[in-house]
Amino acid sequence: MYGAVSKSYKTFNVFNILFLTLLGLMMFLPFLNVIAQSFSSSSAITAGKVTFWPVDFTLINYEYVFSDASIWRAFGVSVFVTIVGTMVNLIATATLAYPVSRPEYVGRRIIVLLVLVTMIFSAPLIPNFLLIKNLHMMNTPWALIIPGAVSAFNFFVMHSFFKQLPPEIIDSARIDGCGELGIMVKMVAPLSKPVMASLGIFYAVGHWNAYMSALYYIDQPKWWPLQVKLKRMFETDDISIDPGASQFSDLAHTSPEGIKMATIIIATLPIIMIYPFLQRHFVKGLTLGAVKS
Repeated sequence: MYGAVSKSYKTFNVFNILFLTLLGLMMFLPFLNVIAQSFSSSSAITAGKVTFWPVDFTLINYEYVFSDASIWRAFGVSVFVTIVGTMVNLIATATLAYPVSRPEYVGRRIIVLLVLVTMIFSAPLIPNFLLIKNLHMMNTPWALIIPGAVSAFNFFVMHSFFKQLPPEIIDSARIDGCGELGIMVKMVAPLSKPVMASLGIFYAVGHWNAYMSALYYIDQPKWWPLQVKLKRMFETDDISIDPGASQFSDLAHTSPEGIKMATIIIATLPIIMIYPFLQRHFVKGLTLGAVKS
């Protein structure tokens, strides 16, 4: 009996490894093709010779990207929105989730219900647009940060984590004369690193990849984030020529595909580089509440 179970388990493991490997290749190979095109010549890309390895290796596409001030301006906007937006998200979510997670606060059920309603029913586009306009946030990075300060899903994740904190810690801090803000900053926040790291990644990736809000609320090119810049580049083969990159004008007009691929790599690297530093907390945060004593 045990041998049959062991054999079935090994068979399942082999099938699982093969399936996950195939799934991983399906996700990685298109990205590998983008990398190969970013390092290939315009003639090789146009002829369709590039698959998973650069053809006629060149750095001209990256030279153009590094010389185009408009791309770096959009990169700076995305970095600002991601960093500041993630900080605002975490602070707003934590300060909302912590009070309603404590049983001694009155009215917490009503607040949780209101947040749940926003999770089920979202506001239409036109009221959102009018609200942003009346708050004078049009054509500012704050239009990409403030409206989504709290995610209902992330709120419930953090709310569940705070409910699992031992109440003795909170009570002892109150006995020692610590106020509610002090408890939040000195006691709760240090214990919340795993959930903060997990939700921080979710918020950061959302800010970095979002472009619909920018399309709705920003019509000045100087405030476009990098994703909107990429969208404009893919809408037309006429890549904008910045004064500092005028020496690349022939490249931009004859074969913009390599430039687009190089810009995609530049836009993807920051999130890929951040994840390894938060991986330990991220994995721990995903398993929060999975096992209860």
